[in-house]
Amino acid sequence: MYKKNILKNGVRIVTMPMAGTKTFTILVMVKTGSRHETKQNNGISHFVEHMFFKGTYKRPDTLAISSALDKIGGEFNAFTSKEYTGYYAKVDGSFAHVAADVIGDMMLNSKFETREIERERGVIIEEMNMYENNPLIHIDDLFEECLYGDNPAGWDTIGTKHNVSMFKRADFIKYLKYSYRGDNVVVGLAGNFSQADVAWIEKIFAKMPAGNGRAGYKNNTLQLSPKIKIKKQKTQQVNLSLGFRAYSYHHDDFYVAKVLGVILGGSMSSRLFISVRERKGLAYQVHTQVEGYADSGYLTTNIGTSPDKIYEAIKTTMREYRNITKNKVNADELKKAKDYIKGKTVIQLESSDNFNVWILKQELLHEQVLSIEQFFKKIDSVDITDIKRVASDIISSNNLNLAVIGYNIKADNLKPYLKI
Repeated sequence: MYKKNILKNGVRIVTMPMAGTKTFTILVMVKTGSRHETKQNNGISHFVEHMFFKGTYKRPDTLAISSALDKIGGEFNAFTSKEYTGYYAKVDGSFAHVAADVIGDMMLNSKFETREIERERGVIIEEMNMYENNPLIHIDDLFEECLYGDNPAGWDTIGTKHNVSMFKRADFIKYLKYSYRGDNVVVGLAGNFSQADVAWIEKIFAKMPAGNGRAGYKNNTLQLSPKIKIKKQKTQQVNLSLGFRAYSYHHDDFYVAKVLGVILGGSMSSRLFISVRERKGLAYQVHTQVEGYADSGYLTTNIGTSPDKIYEAIKTTMREYRNITKNKVNADELKKAKDYIKGKTVIQLESSDNFNVWILKQELLHEQVLSIEQFFKKIDSVDITDIKRVASDIISSNNLNLAVIGYNIKADNLKPYLKI
């Protein structure tokens, strides 16, 4: 399925040939993100990601970088999360060497010019404004802030406007020196490529500095009672995220929680989708998600509803949460959830970019890399008693968190509904 070669500087080159595809994706993932930051430099991981597209010594500006890939019809972008940052290009396999050259050039030879840093401040602040003005997206950040509080696990990945306005070139250079080092980097090659392409890419990334990056922050926050966080914002709709602390992606029950999440609200035939949307007409958006980090995780349901329906939406959601802790799911419902996960996974991993992310994220963060077949085996091993056991463990008052974005909403009015 894949092969791994570790270069002398610690960079891991992972090759994933895919029969039947004409595309090639190169993805570089670095084990650094907002959970590796301090209060003073929160947001720098994301800012660094932006700066890699602002010019190298070979391609002096953004236009030169984008043109190199645009002229061959390539797709390219980057992303920053709490635990990792990624950079990728997807092209016709015959242009694999071009994609590798551009991404490698960005990673190793970016200039981080002061004038470009000044320009990009405004871009990032507008990106912040965009997220803050989109409650459907921003509710996830608010929920994690409610869950984890004032520490790296609870901070927004994008940072603060104050920090973004204050970063200097020296801050970026310092951050690169302790984060973008060989042992912290995995390069994935997926799809249609040749051995000559692999040799070329290994030669490029052999130039990356060796060494380890800074360790991420460990979340040690405890919770003893339900927590509520409200952001006042004048919108026609109230967005809420109602959920519970759960498991890290290393935990044995993480995969059980994944199946539980699908049963509760992962599909259009799930319990919460039917009860909140189809039967009561309380919302258009109803979705349960399960997220895992190295030392923590959560299960939560996001709902968008009218201000006058928020209490009924919470009441209905809490009732479904309570029901699944008291009564076992039936065999058909469990099988449907498992088949849903497996079917979605197969569809997603048909493309070289998604398959690349699947393997590299595991290589970078997890203790082992699961094949699709091994992942399915874990999903299939979940039984009815596992679902009830994990639901009873997760769904409790001590673990409960509620984040709300809306206007004229008071925490005291919400508290009576937050009972298991």
